[in-house]
Amino acid sequence: MTDLNSLTFAFIGAGNMSGAILGGMVKGGVPANNIIATNRTVEKQKALNEKFGVVTHLSNLDAVNSADVVILGVKPQMMEATLNELVSSGADFSDKLVITVAAGLHVEKYTNIIGDVRFIRCMPNTPSLVGLGVSGLYVGTNPSTFNAEHIENDKKITSAMFDSVGISVWLDQESKIDDIAAVSGSGPAYFFLFMECMMEKAKQLGFSQEDANKIVMQTALGSAQMASKSDDSFEQLRINVTSPGGSTAEAIKTFQQQKLDKTVADALDAAVARAKEMSKL
Repeated sequence: MTDLNSLTFAFIGAGNMSGAILGGMVKGGVPANNIIATNRTVEKQKALNEKFGVVTHLSNLDAVNSADVVILGVKPQMMEATLNELVSSGADFSDKLVITVAAGLHVEKYTNIIGDVRFIRCMPNTPSLVGLGVSGLYVGTNPSTFNAEHIENDKKITSAMFDSVGISVWLDQESKIDDIAAVSGSGPAYFFLFMECMMEKAKQLGFSQEDANKIVMQTALGSAQMASKSDDSFEQLRINVTSPGGSTAEAIKTFQQQKLDKTVADALDAAVARAKEMSKL
């Protein structure tokens, strides 16, 4: 992993996701006093300081000007106003790596305000909060302004940051941010919905709410752990559990007759389409 200890990081708008990332960095050995976190809510700043020991007393402007790496965690609808205010107040992004974890805003939206800077878009997901996230990363740095070595070093820094809360995947096109958002960004909700449906049916079969919840949760956790520790494909793992002519085979046949594969594909297409619509707002 790239050594992050020589750098100073500023998380602007440090909500739950930024809190998870900086927490993973601290756990991974980055000195807490190398990390600055700002939030509009004093209580949240205090909580971050008490939990991780990071610096929380600086303003957005002071945080940006003190940092080597700036992570923008402001809500998308507030991003433009926040950046305009920073620039008008004298914030200088020219010598910094800027990373955004806000959804829906293209690189050009940022660089039109803060200038032609080293820039990376990130699409993390909520399991980052428990150290099991997936983060899609895209380099928005202008290769005609910054050399390849500089860009590669920025990628190493960013990978080290987001690998501290899961895994990261580099994307070769900005449009792929919408694609990975549909798969991993929204993905936890799909699994939660499936778990919810299984739990409700378990209750109908006579299990208590508590037992139904425990059974489904442990089944999901165990299945994910089996997959993560196996060299077999998802298809082969499914086949391994499905005895020919058995009850599992009947359930799988029902899923296939109901065209589960098409339902999933259509759902992801809808998510991608909506992400593209939102990016134009």
